[in-house]
Amino acid sequence: MSGYFTTKRHERLRQEVRVFAENEVRPLIPQMEAARAVEYELSRRIARQGWIGVTVARKYGGMGMGHLAKTIIIEELSRVSAAMGAMVQASQLGVAKIVHFGSEAQKWQWLPRIASGDCLPTIAVTETGSGGHVLGMTASAVRDGDEYVLNGSKVFVGNSHVGDLHGVVVRTGPGSKGLSAFLVESDRPGFSLGEHKPAMGLHGFSFGELVFDNCRVPAANLLGAEGDGLPVAYSSSVLYGRPNLTAVSLGIHQALVEETAHFATERHRYGKPLYEVSPVKLKIGKMQSRLMTARLAAYHAAHLLDEGEPCDAELMNAKLINVELALDSARAAMEVHAASGLFTDTPVERYLRDAHHIFAPAGTSDVQLLRLGEVALGLSKGEWSQRLSDLVRLDDTVEAVV
Repeated sequence: MSGYFTTKRHERLRQEVRVFAENEVRPLIPQMEAARAVEYELSRRIARQGWIGVTVARKYGGMGMGHLAKTIIIEELSRVSAAMGAMVQASQLGVAKIVHFGSEAQKWQWLPRIASGDCLPTIAVTETGSGGHVLGMTASAVRDGDEYVLNGSKVFVGNSHVGDLHGVVVRTGPGSKGLSAFLVESDRPGFSLGEHKPAMGLHGFSFGELVFDNCRVPAANLLGAEGDGLPVAYSSSVLYGRPNLTAVSLGIHQALVEETAHFATERHRYGKPLYEVSPVKLKIGKMQSRLMTARLAAYHAAHLLDEGEPCDAELMNAKLINVELALDSARAAMEVHAASGLFTDTPVERYLRDAHHIFAPAGTSDVQLLRLGEVALGLSKGEWSQRLSDLVRLDDTVEAVV
């Protein structure tokens, strides 16, 4: 698996995560698929491995290994369970807001707990009435002395039902400068959760509704300054959301190739393995080609992020390529499996369902293409990877070559 971008340390981490995923996660998948409920205990067990803190600097108790290491962790978990890969990627979004905009006091308060697995963070931006139109949100916060009073709701919040600390972007004034972000603990009065609704895939993962009914938070829980809500939302999505979801797609893609190759080896037609049928071998070859292309795009973008290089376009492209190619390979896998792939106890059917969940978050493929078109036309509005390069660059205390 090692290549141009990964080091021996990366590959040791990959093996560590793979062993855990095979031994601790895979046996639980039938139960997770049958129950379609939030997997609280497994989420906590994964968090206690310290992997949520992979991009957290070592001085705060994190691994300080950066975004390529994060990609590998999410990829390897998603190879076995995209639901648990999604759990880690959503937690990483919660890390982003504190790393990018948290004060030193907030970083010392929360990052060590996140790194140890004692706190699972989230980020909450989307609302039912506005969807991806961030400026259309109506949830609000009003200053009242040393507190803010939050009202409204957020939907499609990754880790909604297992999260301990929610990064919530709400309206504090008009226009694009009227959004602010707050850290909201899950045990605060006035905070509640909507009912968990099972979805098509990612069984075990929660992405539900947060409700705020005169929920009071201290002014000290404000992230950055009033008016920083839009940068909190955008930077988290661009610099963490896109590469994280890229990694989930990559893990699903790897599983699709492995499962389809295994199926074509074990099944026989006309007295020989199924892969000897030329159209089948061609489909598997195309799947392998897509996977190699997707991994190169994913690792290249994460490597640039670790280097502190401008890479917004590469992050968009990596998400686009990984989502689209994984979906293409999922369809090819179903064609190879034919009727055998339609039953809900077969892995390939689960991979197909899970792959569709990665399409919309952090921007659909059309959104990525629109942004890439702006890059080509010279119309892009600056790069978050450049603005926040000092905060996303690989921890200097880690030897990057070992």
